[in-house]
Amino acid sequence: MTFKVALIGSRYFAATVFQALRQESGVSIVAVVAPAADDRLALAARAAGVEAVHVLDNPKLVPGDAVPEVDLIVAAHTHARVSNEALARARLGGVGYHPSLLPRHRGIAAVEWTVLQGDAIAGGSVYHLADGWDAGAIAAQDWCFVGRGENARELWERALAPLGLKLLAQVVRHARDHGELPAHTQDPRFATRAPMLRRTVKLDDDAVPAAADLVVTVMGPDRPGIVARLADVAHRFGANWAASRLSRMAGEFAGTVHLEVPPDRAEALAAALRELQTAGLQIAIAQSASGGPAPGWRSVALDLVGADRAGIVSQLTRRLAERGVSIEQLQTDPLVADDGSVRFKVSAHLLVPQAVGNDTLRADLEGLANEMTLDIALGERAAG
Repeated sequence: MTFKVALIGSRYFAATVFQALRQESGVSIVAVVAPAADDRLALAARAAGVEAVHVLDNPKLVPGDAVPEVDLIVAAHTHARVSNEALARARLGGVGYHPSLLPRHRGIAAVEWTVLQGDAIAGGSVYHLADGWDAGAIAAQDWCFVGRGENARELWERALAPLGLKLLAQVVRHARDHGELPAHTQDPRFATRAPMLRRTVKLDDDAVPAAADLVVTVMGPDRPGIVARLADVAHRFGANWAASRLSRMAGEFAGTVHLEVPPDRAEALAAALRELQTAGLQIAIAQSASGGPAPGWRSVALDLVGADRAGIVSQLTRRLAERGVSIEQLQTDPLVADDGSVRFKVSAHLLVPQAVGNDTLRADLEGLANEMTLDIALGERAAG
């Protein structure tokens, strides 16, 4: 008898899970739920002939009618809550992958908080979808080391995404062979939260004082706990950790952090940060104006990954310039795949004229992606 699965997810990870589960003997993905018609998961499902591809009207909720009668729901890189009505349509309920050793780092930014807290060990958990965010029983779990100086994206791509793929396949095989799911209750004593690192901006009739922006540059001998000490001081003064660039080079720690703090606490926070210099760190602090884009512009995040070849950056920047797009920040890194091949990654923050819509910009960049066999993701970026 075929084991029927409904897959809910988005982007590269969900598409990879889709292809992996299709290779499992006796497993059939009969339905897919994605946030957009052009999401990689939706495109992969249609290309594979899956008839039931549901695009969410509300990106935060999977309704009952999005899922047919199946044996199991699998969630892979989705921020939408799977409703009880949808779970009721699955004989064994649903499982999802969370990139942390639950109950540690429950929340949307688990990988980022793993790095910010200076964790030496990270991991992944396949858990039962249930009431309570990331609080369901554990079906499978495994761990990995965190590389020194590794950032959140590097940790995800190197270890946590492959770990999730392995664990989800392991749980699906167990459910297929035994007709049930492993379940080990999480111990709430060890639960920690991993909320988004940017505050939600609320607009109302009452004027809200703007936050002061502190740009903090830190240098010193690398040792465990530097980031945790910075984060603790920022939290003590009610500051929001808006963005950071942190790295280890030749045994030295170097980083820049953008903190948003209530204006009346800015000087006190700066003084407290400077006190960390007694621990052997060199700290420079600058207060800047609001980091939001000027009127008539909007901030857009761009991620690009492809085989390493000459001309990627020049072609990309030329196309952006033709549309009047300004590059606020650009970072390039080589990625070594498991098979030893080298891939090239570009991460950029763009300032795009309001007159240039994302659909127009995406069409230009997809032409480049097709020419050079690249994966490109484009999305609005919160100011800061």
